[in-house]
Amino acid sequence: MSDDTESGEEPKRRRRKKTGGEKKPGDARAAKQFHEKVKTARGRKLSSTRWLQRQLNDPYVQRAQAEGYRSRAAYKLIELDDRFRIIPKGGRVVDLGAAPGGWVQVALNRGASHVVGVDLLEMDPIAGAELMVLDFSEPDAPAKVKAALGGPADAVISDLAPWTTGHKSTDHLRIVALVELAAAFALETLKPGGAFVAKVFQGGTEDELLAGLKGRFAKIRHAKPPSSRAESAETYLVATGFKG
Repeated sequence: MSDDTESGEEPKRRRRKKTGGEKKPGDARAAKQFHEKVKTARGRKLSSTRWLQRQLNDPYVQRAQAEGYRSRAAYKLIELDDRFRIIPKGGRVVDLGAAPGGWVQVALNRGASHVVGVDLLEMDPIAGAELMVLDFSEPDAPAKVKAALGGPADAVISDLAPWTTGHKSTDHLRIVALVELAAAFALETLKPGGAFVAKVFQGGTEDELLAGLKGRFAKIRHAKPPSSRAESAETYLVATGFKG
């Protein structure tokens, strides 16, 4: 399941720390003109009001709405693909943690011929993609996804994020476990030359996992796309040139 704090839908079960930017001096009337306000705040929790305020004033949210993407997270994959050439035209792509479907849309728009999106949450259909409501941590899940893919993958992309508890050590372990799960699937599924992308937190990926990937890919890097919020601890592991 993807990180809904980056989507266009209000998160229902998780709450991440939000921080606002510094106020800058200027014309108060002009600031009011260009700054959308939440006018239905009465009766809402303060955290919900702040979240809505941020969404209304986020240029990536506005851009996603204008360009037909389901979430602002779509631009993270666009920016990563522009830099690393992850999605080949005519290729097969698996998107883990796909809801609400922004990355699936990007993969199709970038020329993928077959895209399988997987998430715990149900998604509205996307033409040209196969969307599966599935707990990817279940033992039989990888086999089901492989069957739906119908052949080796050119790219495995993962925006998986766990339900957070607020306890740093526990949340870090959950995050690492999901990255390891996605990486194991990628190693079993990718064709030579393929790419693996996964969301990671807290400064990167565990050394043991990195060591296991380094011998299997030509290049491994960490990247934080411009559309990733500055206050977010997320970054992305990008492994390209799968050696088989």
